[in-house]
Amino acid sequence: MSPLVNAAGSALIQNDIVVFGLIAATLGAVFWTSSREQGMWRRFYAVVPALLLCYLLPGIYNTIGLIDGANTRLYNPIARDVLLPAALILLTLSIDLRAILGLGPKLVAMYLGASLSIMLGAVVAFWVMGWVHPATVAGDTWAGMAALAGSWIGGGANMLAMREVFDVDATTFGQFAVVDVGVGYVWM
Repeated sequence: MSPLVNAAGSALIQNDIVVFGLIAATLGAVFWTSSREQGMWRRFYAVVPALLLCYLLPGIYNTIGLIDGANTRLYNPIARDVLLPAALILLTLSIDLRAILGLGPKLVAMYLGASLSIMLGAVVAFWVMGWVHPATVAGDTWAGMAALAGSWIGGGANMLAMREVFDVDATTFGQFAVVDVGVGYVWM
């Protein structure tokens, strides 16, 4: 039993507003320290990606019993029904279609080709792993791969949108979020 879990077996912080504040402060601290140009933070973030800490630190809070991710209403309905749609609308409003089309038809064709190759690559990888090791792709793995493909095509907001569309469970989504961060960090 975690030292932060009280005798009733519930997390130390149970108020959703306080949990939201803790997570917001944590993310703010991660992004603030990652923007430092000098000192130990620059060296630290040269090895550890800031995005990984954004996923890892709240997960640690949950593991040690500081917060209870399973019994909070922070994601449903607040983040899912309010913040995610607002973020997608703001993201869509910032698109400059004339500038994108001004880059030329070759670039647009390359983007569409890359998007198609990511989708087809996920299907082929799923099929091959189903043939090599069927237990690997059992259950909701397909939904996690769909969310991952969404991230690789359109970023983190797109990954969250795919999570909602395909109803990816939290454990599978967390595993594919780690894959997304890990592959992205190695690739970049």
